[in-house]
Amino acid sequence: MQVTAKSATLTSSATVRRFRDQVVVITGSATGIGAATMERFASEGAIVVGLDNNFEGNESTVAAINIEGGTARAIQCDVRSEESQVRAFAQVIKEHQRIDVLVTSAGIYVGSPLTEIPMDRWHDIEAVNLTGVLLSNKLVAPVMVDQESGSIINIASMAAKTSWPYSAEYSATKSGVIGITRSVAMELGPSGVTANAVCPGNTVTAMVKSVAAEIGATMDMTADEWLNMRANDTALKRLAQPWEIAGLIAFLASEDARYITGQSIEVDGGLILS
Repeated sequence: MQVTAKSATLTSSATVRRFRDQVVVITGSATGIGAATMERFASEGAIVVGLDNNFEGNESTVAAINIEGGTARAIQCDVRSEESQVRAFAQVIKEHQRIDVLVTSAGIYVGSPLTEIPMDRWHDIEAVNLTGVLLSNKLVAPVMVDQESGSIINIASMAAKTSWPYSAEYSATKSGVIGITRSVAMELGPSGVTANAVCPGNTVTAMVKSVAAEIGATMDMTADEWLNMRANDTALKRLAQPWEIAGLIAFLASEDARYITGQSIEVDGGLILS
């Protein structure tokens, strides 16, 4: 069963410069969807700033972009910490005086049977997936209101709209991301700021591969068997690649999407149809 898609290169959209000189801040930029989104915006002319607690991974993503002729900067930031986020956003404003796009891609997955969810694990996933998103939205709001423009794209998940066993804590936090997004859209809309949530299905990232191994083991399945099962759940019979999620994120930040706000949009290969 096919579980991958044709990959896109950093320069695939180099002839399209929709975001020339715009400042784009992306949390969770070191790997996966965040890294692919960094590449996409950079290829379309943006100045991208990646916020991630994974210093080496973040620097690696940025170095690859700059080698390809993009403009990228890495800032170490722990999204769980208000102090860390305040410092990071202040640094971006000091250097660029504006933020045109915010993408909150930082997230973690942990899964446990309902009766075995440890509270320290719950508090950790809540801190990254929910509190971290709220803090980023809170900090960028006054900047975009002053500009009277801006796009916020929060990364939720299909787990916010449907769910599976051993996913209560993840589904709860991603449902919360949709709730935050709707409220932010209503509050900031009069200032010309849009806010939308993107809900990816299973995407081929290191995090999803780790999930496959963890949850697959509870079902007497290998990681590959679990991934194939999830691919079979979709109409397209494959998993998403990170660049495919980045494409929708870029669209939502573009001028073509200026009248789209408060939405939670699936990128799931038809998973919701099953």
